[in-house]
Amino acid sequence: MTDVDLRKLRYFVAVAEHLHFGRAAASLHIAQPVLSRQIRALEDELKVTLFDRDRRSTALTPAGRQLLADAPSLLAGAEALRRRVRRAARGPRTFTVGFMPGLIVTAAVRELGARHPGLSVDLVRTTWDDQVDVVRDGRVDVSYIRPPVDQRGLTVRPLFTEPRVAVLPADHRLAGEDAVTGADLAGEHLLQNLDAVPEWRDIGVEMRARNRPAAPVFHSVEEKLEHVAAGRGLVILPLSVATFYTRPDITYAVVENLAPTPVNLAWDAARRNPLLTEFAEIAETAGSAASG
Repeated sequence: MTDVDLRKLRYFVAVAEHLHFGRAAASLHIAQPVLSRQIRALEDELKVTLFDRDRRSTALTPAGRQLLADAPSLLAGAEALRRRVRRAARGPRTFTVGFMPGLIVTAAVRELGARHPGLSVDLVRTTWDDQVDVVRDGRVDVSYIRPPVDQRGLTVRPLFTEPRVAVLPADHRLAGEDAVTGADLAGEHLLQNLDAVPEWRDIGVEMRARNRPAAPVFHSVEEKLEHVAAGRGLVILPLSVATFYTRPDITYAVVENLAPTPVNLAWDAARRNPLLTEFAEIAETAGSAASG
C-alpha cells in the first residue's frame, strides 16, 4: 500500500471534524474542489470509502471512523519529529521536561545537567489538559503526569504517590482540621465532574445525585479555587497542588478514605534515546526521596 500522505491526512481530519466539505475547505484556506480531489485521492490510495456523501450531508464510514481515531497520533508524531529535528539543528543538545503545577522537579533536572555538562535541560509548564499532548507533539521529551490520561503510545514510569485533599473556604466548619473523612463531607457540593473523583460515590458522601446541578467547567486550578473561596463548594486536589496555590481565603485537609494519587513520568514509546530512561531513573530516585 502507498504510504499515507500527511497533507491528505490533515485534510481528512478537517472534513471529519466539520462533516462539511465547504467549511473544512474554508478552515484549511483551500478551494473546495481541491479538497474534494485530495479526499478522493486518499480514498483511492487506501482503497476504502471514508465518507458517505449526498447533497444534504456528509458522514464517516466505519473506515473513516477508524482513520479519525488513528490520525491524530500520526499527525502528532510527525509534528514531534519536525520539532526534534529543528531543535537538534539549532544546537546545543537539549532535553525538555514538562511538569505540572505543584511538582518540584529541580533535583532531577539539576542531576541530569550535572551528568551531561554539554546538555541544555529546558522546562515547560503543563496543565491537566495538555500534560501528554506536549509529549505527542514533541514540545517536551518527558512529562510528569497525573492520571487519568490516555496512555496509548506512551511509556509510563510510576514515580511516587501523594495524598488528595479537600480544598475548602477558610471559614468552613472543617477549617483547621488536618484530616477529614467522607462522612465529614456529607452534603458538600463537589465543584468537579465526578469522573475526576470517581471514589466520591463510594466514600460515604451524600451526593444528592438526582437534584445535583451539573458541575461547572473549569479550565484552570485558579478558577476552581475562586469558586471554593466564594463558598460555592469544594474541590479535591493532590496535596502538592493545594500547597502550591496557598492563599488566605482557602484551607485544605487530607481526605483519609481517598487513595493517594500517583505521579508518573511519560515519554513517546517509539523513542530510543537513552536520556529518556536515564532521566526516568533520576526522577524516580528524586521522587522517592521527596516522598519519603
